[in-house]
Amino acid sequence: MSIAKNTICLWYDKDAEAAASFYAATFPDSAVTAIRHAPGDYPSGKAGDVITVEFTVAGIPCIGLNGGPTFRHNEAFSFQIATDDQEETDRYWNAIVNNGGQESACGWCKDRWGISWQITPRTLSEALAVGGDEARRAFAAMMEMTKIDVAAIDAARRG
Repeated sequence: MSIAKNTICLWYDKDAEAAASFYAATFPDSAVTAIRHAPGDYPSGKAGDVITVEFTVAGIPCIGLNGGPTFRHNEAFSFQIATDDQEETDRYWNAIVNNGGQESACGWCKDRWGISWQITPRTLSEALAVGGDEARRAFAAMMEMTKIDVAAIDAARRG
């Protein structure tokens, strides 16, 4: 058994396994790698309950902890998924939003468990990296969007 040096730990009420399975089915280079059961009772559960789920999301090692309702997710943490085109952007966005999630602004959405996602086309990141007028135009276009419209970002980049 190999344990990663650094792992993102995500606190769930009780749905870490469902969340991890959804991520594994939705994003490439993602998988559920282990499900651990509580060896004894604990404050929000009992022996035998799923306590942790080890998984990867787009190559990033994570652990989901079923810790109960004490802590809630917020936008201070998000996964940012780089997409190559509108089809890929739409696929991830729709998978999250249509599975009980919700839309937000500027390419952000939230899954049904409260985890925030930035579905970010590479063209937007590239425009912002260029700087200057191209970045300002792309940024202004992005500020008007919920899901990112790749064609509109490309048009803004060109001016």
